[in-house]
Amino acid sequence: MLSYQTPVANDVRDAAMQLRDVAIDTPIVRSDLLDEITGAKVFVKLESLQHTGAFKFRGAYNCLSRLDRNDCPDGVVAYSTGNHGQAIATVGRMLGIATTVVMPSNAPANKVEKARIAGAQIVRYDRERQSREAVAAELATRGRFAVVPPGDHHHVIAGQGTVALEALTRLGPDAIDAIVVPCGGGGLSAGTCLAVEAAGSRAQVWAAEPAEFDDTRRSLASGNRETNPAGNVSICDALLAPVPAELPFSINSQRLSGVLAADDHAVMQAMAFCFEAFRVVVEPGGAVALAALMTDPAAASLRGKRVLVIASGGNVDAALFASAIGKADV
Repeated sequence: MLSYQTPVANDVRDAAMQLRDVAIDTPIVRSDLLDEITGAKVFVKLESLQHTGAFKFRGAYNCLSRLDRNDCPDGVVAYSTGNHGQAIATVGRMLGIATTVVMPSNAPANKVEKARIAGAQIVRYDRERQSREAVAAELATRGRFAVVPPGDHHHVIAGQGTVALEALTRLGPDAIDAIVVPCGGGGLSAGTCLAVEAAGSRAQVWAAEPAEFDDTRRSLASGNRETNPAGNVSICDALLAPVPAELPFSINSQRLSGVLAADDHAVMQAMAFCFEAFRVVVEPGGAVALAALMTDPAAASLRGKRVLVIASGGNVDAALFASAIGKADV
């Protein structure tokens, strides 16, 4: 069943304890060139080096490790464009929980295969014609399952918040003026907002979206959850949620300082920059925060500030990554 209990700052602290000695304390790196490009002092947290190659491991583990198995003896059903599904499958294998993951028919093949290898049963759906939530809910009626969405669960959001809490604990709560995080459904940005409070920091939190999937920006402007137009495309497959998730938006709408955006070309350049500067692989959705900081005119308000950027994932198709590197002008 879905849980719409609203998480609070202490839930992020509690999640950090749950993840201690389980999640990787991922590196934070810097580049003088990046500072010159952005006009800010930038710290990049490489969550692409997390288990399963993305921050989603944190929320999945924090949630699944707290399940009452008596309530869901048949396992867990999740829906995902890729990274959440991989994380659910991997954590399920770690904890001995059967997993079923609903994934779009056009999800990257490498993400689907990794979830399958980790032991998940994969159910495909048509992103344009079907609701992933409805498909997952129908599957859950076939037995006694727990449905674990990528955003609308307080334990998932709290787990995602540990990315920023970890960084603020290491750097110091007063060492960062702003945090820029990739945003699809909004779970990471919501968790980051709570982490700032948990750390006793005054840092602003900015979401970053693909330019063609700026539903959070438009939702903040209207006060209602806005839907992305059908037919829009982006290489940022991890961030193509059709609408902001309900629970994260209830937090983001009150706490976000703003939203940045980057087009696919800027994202490719940011992927190349991460490879050239740090020798790491970052997927398109994971690079959008850096891309937006580097190119969005609205990021000018962050010049002169100390900015933490979350590079949230590294699960990219090899051909697409090669293309990004081949076209680099960094």
